[in-house]
Amino acid sequence: MKRNLENRSNEMVELSPLRRRMIEDMTIRNLSPATQRPYVHAVAKFSRSFCRSPDRLSLEDVRAFQVHLVSTGI
Repeated sequence: MKRNLENRSNEMVELSPLRRRMIEDMTIRNLSPATQRPYVHAVAKFSRSFCRSPDRLSLEDVRAFQVHLVSTGI
């Protein structure tokens, strides 16, 4: 268990503050790493679609992305 925490801690050092916060929040909510990965992937996909970092996206961007997903049947 200790080794797993150390490995996870080392991984966290290389992450952006926002991604680190997201992962910490999901960990607090007891989401497993296997559950966390799709969430992180979804945020990365969302961010790439606007060519901006997630911390520079607005609520209107979230809405526009949701409309896009619904209109494409995703």
